[in-house]
Amino acid sequence: MRLIVAWKIVAAPTLVAFLAFVSAGSGGAEAGNGLYQKAAGIEAYVGLVPAEITKGHDGAAGRGSMHGGVPEGGYQYHLVAALFDANTGARITNASVAARVSSSSQAGAKTDLEIMTIAETTSYGGYVVVAGSGPYSITLSVKRSGQPVPVTLIFRLSSAPR
Repeated sequence: MRLIVAWKIVAAPTLVAFLAFVSAGSGGAEAGNGLYQKAAGIEAYVGLVPAEITKGHDGAAGRGSMHGGVPEGGYQYHLVAALFDANTGARITNASVAARVSSSSQAGAKTDLEIMTIAETTSYGGYVVVAGSGPYSITLSVKRSGQPVPVTLIFRLSSAPR
């Protein structure tokens, strides 16, 4: 019971926003556009929500705030990536994932995404800056265990979510 209550307090707002964002953009996305991409045996869904949604949500017990807390400054967003093996449909739970969010006027900084477990499923998440004018690109670099070269997936968004 305590675990369920903790999950609702910690992860529910982020998960709900992520699922709503993914389902809104996953239908019929063209290659390179939308919130779903498939490349080199990896299927990926991303969700991007304003960081304010995650304020006040602690991480797992004893670990402090999620991803070290919401960073100071403007244009902060929480990025979540759900990764799947394209052949088996199994979640990818043992990868190193980095993200870069860039706009038409600014190249974004690289952010290493952390493993997140929500409702017994594994995703990767972290805070990113989404600044400048759109359109935006989210570049994921996924390095799977046993793979010599990371897989790059690029998602294109016309504007930042509000």
